[in-house]
Amino acid sequence: MNQVSARLAALSPSETLVMSQKSSELAAQGFDVINLSVGEPDFNTPTYIKEAAKKAIDNNFSFYSPVPGYLPLRNAIVNKLKTENNLEYKADQIVCSNGAKQSVCNVLMSIIGKGDEVIVPAPYWVSYVEMVKLAEGTNVIVNAGIEQDFKITPAQLEAAITPKTKALILCSPSNPTGSVYTKEELKGLADVLAKYPGVIIISDEIYEHINYGGRHESIAQFSEIKDRVVIVNGVSKAYAMTGWRLGWIAAPQWIASACNKLQGQYTSGPCSIAQKAAEAAYLGDLTAVNEMQEAFERRRDLTVSLAKEIPGFNVQVPQGAFYIFPECSFYLGKTTPQGATIKTAADLAMYLLEKGHVACVGGDAFGAPNCIRMSYATSDEKLIEAFARIKKALAELK
Repeated sequence: MNQVSARLAALSPSETLVMSQKSSELAAQGFDVINLSVGEPDFNTPTYIKEAAKKAIDNNFSFYSPVPGYLPLRNAIVNKLKTENNLEYKADQIVCSNGAKQSVCNVLMSIIGKGDEVIVPAPYWVSYVEMVKLAEGTNVIVNAGIEQDFKITPAQLEAAITPKTKALILCSPSNPTGSVYTKEELKGLADVLAKYPGVIIISDEIYEHINYGGRHESIAQFSEIKDRVVIVNGVSKAYAMTGWRLGWIAAPQWIASACNKLQGQYTSGPCSIAQKAAEAAYLGDLTAVNEMQEAFERRRDLTVSLAKEIPGFNVQVPQGAFYIFPECSFYLGKTTPQGATIKTAADLAMYLLEKGHVACVGGDAFGAPNCIRMSYATSDEKLIEAFARIKKALAELK
């Protein structure tokens, strides 16, 4: 009998990747599809980083690296944390992996066991809850709606903590909402967490440099909880290096050692060439990063203005990342020209793909079934055309 493990059967496929694949299939059939479903910068990797990778190939960096990554890269990350974030770490507290996605999974697999509870604020990135399932933990979802800018409060956090709570996953700037916790908001959460020394904080900061409100704030800055914070970051978003697959954690020594042990058994060190490219990224200045951030901010403003023109969309202004996450319950229950009922945001996303040839992702997968995620990591021209199509398609619902 062909039967997968119970572990795999419990997992849901990534909805973002599903929509991306479906849009690619339509495009292959000759349809002009505008893809707003992918969380990926549309810029090319900066030239100086590519040159470093070419040099690494010529210098024969083609052998296995140490499991946590080359020491020069880890030292470059330590320096980045000191100069950009005013945070002190040592190289042996850094573990580099095949993308920040693996970094998150490494941490959860290293600290979570059967029955352990993980607090996950919703809306959440699609893979968090699935990774907790993989680690045999229990997701405790804390809902934060658009009326509170999709951010949980200290009171909500405290109410969710039980004797079984082992971890909190925090993402700021957020995927899927673009919300950013201020220093004061993070301090409020930190004050609560200070009372519960058994709770680990996994702080996903992959969108650190795509931030429109000024300086990035990390929850690791609060000394009373720093020894329980795991920072997750990488080069994918800030440096337009999604395909290079290089993420990392900065963690308490015992968690770094655990992740090193785990990674040593199932992937070993990440790609040697990608590591040398990432080292160059962190040793370079932020000129290219800032230029991309400025372009994303301009697109944010354009996208928000276009989305606010659509009747029934409740749109919050995101302060980071490159997504808008409009609340769209106005359209749930409506009927398509073909007679089908739009029951969920996932149905609405599929309708927009099939009718308007615009790919988005329904909020169901993010723990927000009344919302829809749209990425503005594409050109102004495509954004203008995409929202014209969306507006036209939605106007045909009854």
